[in-house]
Amino acid sequence: MKYYLGIDIGGATIKAMCITARGRVLSEGNCPTESQRGGQVMCDNLVALCNKVRAGIDGELVAIGVGCPGMINTQEGVVKFAGNLGLRDFPLGEELEKRLGMPVRMTNDANAAALGEAKFGAGKHRKNSILVTLGTGVGGGIVLGGRIFEGNMSAGAEIGHMVIETNGERCTCGRKGCFEVYSSATALMRKTRSVMEEAKDSAMWGKYTSRDCTGRTAFDFMESDKAAKEVVDWYIKYLGCGLVNLANIFRPEVIMLGGGVAAQGEKLTKPLQEIMDKKVFGGNDYARVEVVTASLGNKAGCMGAAAMVMNK
Repeated sequence: MKYYLGIDIGGATIKAMCITARGRVLSEGNCPTESQRGGQVMCDNLVALCNKVRAGIDGELVAIGVGCPGMINTQEGVVKFAGNLGLRDFPLGEELEKRLGMPVRMTNDANAAALGEAKFGAGKHRKNSILVTLGTGVGGGIVLGGRIFEGNMSAGAEIGHMVIETNGERCTCGRKGCFEVYSSATALMRKTRSVMEEAKDSAMWGKYTSRDCTGRTAFDFMESDKAAKEVVDWYIKYLGCGLVNLANIFRPEVIMLGGGVAAQGEKLTKPLQEIMDKKVFGGNDYARVEVVTASLGNKAGCMGAAAMVMNK
């Protein structure tokens, strides 16, 4: 039996998973990242984790795939810059190949998650799909013809940084009006707080204060509270704008929504699908674009990293 090892590096935790070519999970585990102690310490943790999850499996480990935050030179396996990990120009791929004795391929963590959903999750059986993650920021990945689209020097597909509101609010990237500023969970909570402060009679105050509201607050009250519905309508308007832009450029079969906000399910996907059907170029009768929630959760990164080396 041949199997593949997928690694998903996070700011606090590294996850690893051994899977077959059909996506059957043979073993999995996690460990602290500890990148604040330096790249070599992180490598020590990663190598120990890999050896742990592959121990006892009766089969041939073919290759290892790694999804890592930041800007990754995928050809050379180098972390060019990962702010959350404190790494710059770190040859992670080379280090892992040397210490594990296996071929290693790397990509950005969002790209890995997109490939995981495309091969084993909500995008299964589709050649072209996009994953949009709605968390602290807006991230995601693009899979075209079954392969990750990475752009020049693997630096493309930063979907959260297309402008959807000219001269809008400033983004952390320095530009104004980015998709991320209006469609992240952070943006949703900021809008909720703002509306709650203006509408002191809102029913949202009965359960939350403007300080402890979350990304689900407005959705919880949208059917009975005018202020909550205002927030949800605002959020879906901007999110729909970004999704239609992506659909017009890439025309995937499906756009998958991940991250915490995606837990709202049909409260989110139903109105977004209506926007897509009305506003996508040429209408949605031909080359339809479906809007769905992602299905793999926190397993997507590992499964996608493993799928990446299956393709090779």
